[in-house]
Amino acid sequence: MNDQQYLLKVVQWKDLVHLRTRDVISELLISIPWLCASLAFAYLAWYPLALLCSFMFFLTGLRQVHNAFHFALGISREKTHWVMWILSIVMLGSMHAVQINHLRHHQFCMQDEDVEAKSARMKWWQAFLFGPFFPIMLHKKAFAVGTKTQRKWMSAELLANIILVIAVFFILDVTILKYHVVAMLIGQCMTAFFAVWTVHHDTEDHIYMARTVRNEFKRVVTYNMFYHVEHHLFPAVPTRHLHVLAKRLDAYDPNVEIREVF
Repeated sequence: MNDQQYLLKVVQWKDLVHLRTRDVISELLISIPWLCASLAFAYLAWYPLALLCSFMFFLTGLRQVHNAFHFALGISREKTHWVMWILSIVMLGSMHAVQINHLRHHQFCMQDEDVEAKSARMKWWQAFLFGPFFPIMLHKKAFAVGTKTQRKWMSAELLANIILVIAVFFILDVTILKYHVVAMLIGQCMTAFFAVWTVHHDTEDHIYMARTVRNEFKRVVTYNMFYHVEHHLFPAVPTRHLHVLAKRLDAYDPNVEIREVF
């Protein structure tokens, strides 16, 4: 029995999988205020504030899609697939492609087959510069290893992306929509650093090969997204409950080394 299997038996976690109806609604709507705020500030040409809100929208969108990858949104699997489809259009790219690589990341964490974690083995500036190539690599790998059904979802999502870009830049000619597309492209290029390197760098020698947070303020402003040790150990637990799980892990073994994200 490995460490993760043992922790699954001795640490209480199954009660954290359940989401109440109001929690489900909150998870499905959590990114919308930031999206609306970013578009409003872009309309007013207050671009520094618009970019800040776009960053927060991308962060909360990642929270939504990350839970969707593990079918932890509290809705059916069929509806979860449609949530990923919608987020693929709003955030750009194929979220089904990202899901394939993310689940392989859990299966082959930090090994050669784990293409998602490639930037984690780089220096910080290399991970940052690697950003534009990261989404391309993920999509290429996903089409190579995905099932027929997954390839259909990915193709539909990328086709929707192409239609969106054509409509925004060549048909509608709406400035705030152009801004949003560019902001999401920037966000996609920054995921290799912010979503991968930050939570896995310099952890190859750590028992869990991941980082986490413990500060309450950091937890709140990052929407629980940096509890990465806890997520790897208990991927079925929704993001909104990871801070509770962290307290239980600390109580079970307070001597485990904690490597923080920031």
